[in-house]
Amino acid sequence: MSRKRKILPVFENVEILDTGSEGKAIARVDNRVIFVPFAVPGDICDIRVTNKKKSYMLGRIEKLRKASELRTEPRCKHFGLCGGCKWQNMQYRHQLRFKQKQVEDNFRRIGKLNFPSIRPILASPDIFHYRNKMEFTFSNRKWITDTSGGRLSEDEMKGLGFHLPGMFSRILDLDECFLQDNPSNAIRLAIKEYAVRNKLSFYNVLDWTGFLRNLIIRNTSTGALMLIISVNEDREEDLFPMLDFIKGHFPEITSMHYVINTKKNPDLSDQKIILYHGASYIRETMEHLTFRIAPKSFFQTNYKQALRMYQLTSEFASLKGNETVYDLYTGTGTIANFIAGKASRVVGIEYLEDAVRDARENSKLNGITNTEFFAGDMSKILTMDFIKQHGRPDIVITDPPRAGMSPDVIHQLLLAAPEKIAYISCNPATQARDLALLSECYEIKEVQPIDMFPHTQHVENMAMLVRK
Repeated sequence: MSRKRKILPVFENVEILDTGSEGKAIARVDNRVIFVPFAVPGDICDIRVTNKKKSYMLGRIEKLRKASELRTEPRCKHFGLCGGCKWQNMQYRHQLRFKQKQVEDNFRRIGKLNFPSIRPILASPDIFHYRNKMEFTFSNRKWITDTSGGRLSEDEMKGLGFHLPGMFSRILDLDECFLQDNPSNAIRLAIKEYAVRNKLSFYNVLDWTGFLRNLIIRNTSTGALMLIISVNEDREEDLFPMLDFIKGHFPEITSMHYVINTKKNPDLSDQKIILYHGASYIRETMEHLTFRIAPKSFFQTNYKQALRMYQLTSEFASLKGNETVYDLYTGTGTIANFIAGKASRVVGIEYLEDAVRDARENSKLNGITNTEFFAGDMSKILTMDFIKQHGRPDIVITDPPRAGMSPDVIHQLLLAAPEKIAYISCNPATQARDLALLSECYEIKEVQPIDMFPHTQHVENMAMLVRK
């Protein structure tokens, strides 16, 4: 006997109260929180419950009864399905307000921190076309948005776009995307059209078959353009004609690469990326410096905001020219090289060896001679022996991944006892946790949120700490 599916309730005339995690909005019904995607604080709506948990519920808008005054019309036709710009239906000035509130809430509730008034969040000069890197996925199982035409053919099921939220096996086939400057859209659409016309198979993530896997497009403010195609099989007879087609139709591409990735995940950090056409890298400039960006290089995706963040880091540090600075999680050494001219010496530490090679190349490219870079696990490199050998830091700049710093790294920072710590974070929640651990020896002097990613819930945040 089949089990009856439980009918979940609809709550009527519910007010959306706030923004919450993962870009969802928050309502409260019967003293229980309900998370609702694509809702805006101030909306009055009927909410269909989609999942009941012990302490909260998940839901979706069944009927919008009264639209919030904070709403605006989304620009993108894919809004509501694509998970990339979940706040695109909220006016930008209110997005900024909720991001600033997110920082303050995390500092108060998670860190229980004492901190000065938070500086007004730095708005992004561009709220569309602000990204310099986009990654798209090929799939033979695109999400069907129109079922009126009946069963789709194999070619019609092919998609090139983004994963749907919570559906790793389904791709939203993109007609348009406003996150990156053209010719990004034109390149993506032309590649898909060529691949379908020439019967090239798209990847099936369920059984790891199919030829075409991923497409990465990177650009710079100087006009350089990089393309990387990831395929699942070594088939030059199919790959090279496609690359020649792209090269012929888009001569503005200055660096073209491919990678044969037969793993069961799309990560390219351990893969050999092969140059097919043009230069092996692209270049970006920041003030008087030039940075070389290789296919695997990390570079902040919102260039204009990254420049403002580095300028603020330098301003907060108030370098006099005689300091030893440690740049933790240095990546390709962008911050380290940016501030090197104002410090005596800069020591950068980064997990990835490829990134450290890029950091050294960027120092060499700019004639910078007072930087040193080391690759390895941060908790194993940053020891008292390392500090004795390379000098106690006067200032530490740390920009860890979303998970924040490990307790071992925080312990070593407390032992090193720099006068100042500039903590940059893409996750104010883990930043607040780490700042609480540092608070026994440090006080927070400045807090500066920065909006790197308009139309999303993500916010970058800088905190300047001074030793007590």
